Order: sequence, then structure tokens, then C-alpha cells
Amino acid sequence: MQARIANSCSKIVCFAFLVSLSVALVGILPGNGYAKTAKEIDVSVDVALEKFHKQVKGAEEFAREAKGILVLPGVIKGAFIIGGEYGEGALRVAGGTVAYYNMAAGSFGLQIGGQSKDIIIMFMTKDALQSFRAGQGWEAGVDGNVALIDIGAGKGLSTYTGQDPIVGFVFDAKGLIADLSLKGSKFTRLKK
Repeated sequence: MQARIANSCSKIVCFAFLVSLSVALVGILPGNGYAKTAKEIDVSVDVALEKFHKQVKGAEEFAREAKGILVLPGVIKGAFIIGGEYGEGALRVAGGTVAYYNMAAGSFGLQIGGQSKDIIIMFMTKDALQSFRAGQGWEAGVDGNVALIDIGAGKGLSTYTGQDPIVGFVFDAKGLIADLSLKGSKFTRLKK
């Protein structure tokens, strides 16, 4: 009897694993049915930047110093043991879109649920921007480190004194999200 129960449980876990893997892969594979048009991406990038400027004191001034800004609005993460994350966005230089990118990441561990967030990555030096644009794909933590900035309550970006060549912000409807990492996230240029 115990063997049958254990066998049934292992089949359920295996089935849940395969379902979550399928969902994760569908979400992160390029060219899936959820691909946005260039116009849709640009509109959502505008909305994300406006929200960012309103939520983070000094964000507009800080962004003016950046040589390029990659904005990935509405990045979706779904997980049930296996997690997948996917989003599409635009790279802006001097205020205009110069290219479109997607971001994909996967994870494994004790996790369940879903989340939507906006990610903004600012390239503060010309070298960092050129390195990002040079290849077809770029991986955070391998091709370049992204220093995630978390501004505490009542503070603004004017208190940030770092000299990092690449800085990132992750936020949702409530504001900046702390304790996240973009390490292992892959960014690939899209043809739009």
C-alpha cells in the first residue's frame, strides 16, 4: 500500500515538474505567440519610464547621465519548482529607440507563483553600452555585472554615490523591489 502511495506521489511530482517546465519554456522561448510589435513595446516602455520617474526621486536626472537605457516593461515570472522569466523591451539612446531586446531567465528550486515587474538597466559608460550592443546575446553576471539599486524610503537617486558602469532597477506597482538578482538573465536582440 505504501509503495502504491509513494509511486502515485512520484507520478504527481513528475507530472507537476513537466507541466511547470512546459509553461516556463513557452514563456521564455523567442518567437512565441506572445511577441509584441515594435509599437506596442515602445508604448509600454514609455509607460514604464514615466512610472519610474514618478516613483523614484531623481530618476529623470539620473537617466540623463546614462549613455543608454534598456527598458523591459511587464517582465513575467512564473514558477512551480521550475521558474521561467520573459520580457521584451527597447534600448534607448539619446531618448530614441535604437534596438529591441528580450530577456529570458530560468531557475530551479522551492518556488511557486507568478509576478510581473519592470526592469530598467542603465549603461553609464560608452564602453558598457558598446559591450552590450556588440554581440547578439548578453548575459548578466558573465558579460557584465549589473549593480541593482534599491533606494530606501524617503531617499532619492541623489544619494547614490556608486560608480558602476551598469546599474539596474527592478520595480512593480508598489515601487522598487529589493533583494533580487539579474545574474544569469540573458538578453537577446530582436528583429522588429
